[in-house]
Amino acid sequence: MDDLAALRQSCDRALSGHGPQTAADLLATVPPDTAVDRYGDGGVVAELEEEVADVLGQPAAVYLPSGIMAQQAALRVHAEHRGRRAVVYHPQCHLEVHEGRALERLQGLVGRPAGDRDRLLLRADLDAVAEHPAALLVELPQRDLGGQLPPWDDLVAQATWARERGAAAHLDGARLWEAAAGYGRPPAGIATLFDTTYVSFYKGIGALAGSALAGPAEVVAEVREWRRRLGGTLFGLWPGAASALTCLRRRLPLFPGYLERAREVAAAVRDLPGVTVVPDPPQTPMLHLLIRTDADRFTAAARTLAEGGLWTWERAMPTADPGVLRVELPIGDATTALSVEEVRTAIATFAC
Repeated sequence: MDDLAALRQSCDRALSGHGPQTAADLLATVPPDTAVDRYGDGGVVAELEEEVADVLGQPAAVYLPSGIMAQQAALRVHAEHRGRRAVVYHPQCHLEVHEGRALERLQGLVGRPAGDRDRLLLRADLDAVAEHPAALLVELPQRDLGGQLPPWDDLVAQATWARERGAAAHLDGARLWEAAAGYGRPPAGIATLFDTTYVSFYKGIGALAGSALAGPAEVVAEVREWRRRLGGTLFGLWPGAASALTCLRRRLPLFPGYLERAREVAAAVRDLPGVTVVPDPPQTPMLHLLIRTDADRFTAAARTLAEGGLWTWERAMPTADPGVLRVELPIGDATTALSVEEVRTAIATFAC
């Protein structure tokens, strides 16, 4: 793997997202005349918070250095308001799979998975939840299911279910920008279904690490206090905030085009032997590919492509079938810079 990582630095093209970004690339997203903040107050941080609140149609927003911190703080506030501890979510949501049980171990809350891990959470799945939770968390799109979205009417019904039980409806919108393209609605048209919404800045829009939490002013004010308690109110938050503002303005209008390219890619590769597109067609500007191969052949294919100047993946994820590997293909500037035929040829290399 060491030589493959070294090859990555020599590639001048990439298959996924916006491609590998150098320090120079990321620093260029921070304008030299950026107004700095002091412990999160003023400057570009305040400017970003105001713009995010406007984009999401919410009264207020707060910038935080990480999404894990943003969601823990928001869910802690919702739980304390309601005197409840349970948070209902999909079995493959980020809190359950990628955060080391932080919600329970740090915040004293209890995760309550609902639905089947291999399909989307739907309103009917919530009928099995007898207790009254503090919050229902919905992840849009469902990243570990290939970027799938529930039908719009079902999403509305899920948020209604939460409120009818006195629970908060919280949106894990780390990839809300992709979901908005998939639904054909502005981000505010989705966020206003929920009490609070978290968005990420380093994923789809390709900025430096950082996130924001948007919602009612009183909830956002409490999350701002929790940011300090959790160690997130750094002396200067301006680099990440400035990068986020630059990339949000630049890339948010591009997501419908990214979705179009995702569907073009799916159409181009679905007939390749040993390749399955999930979901097919893509519902958002991302998709998963199931490739019938093994780890050694996968690495060899990635190395061959990298030696030719195209970066793809360093590794693939295992599946329940030992003869099938899974990769994620987010669509961004790097993907759209390639022709569809170049993408097909690259993916065919892995399936040979």
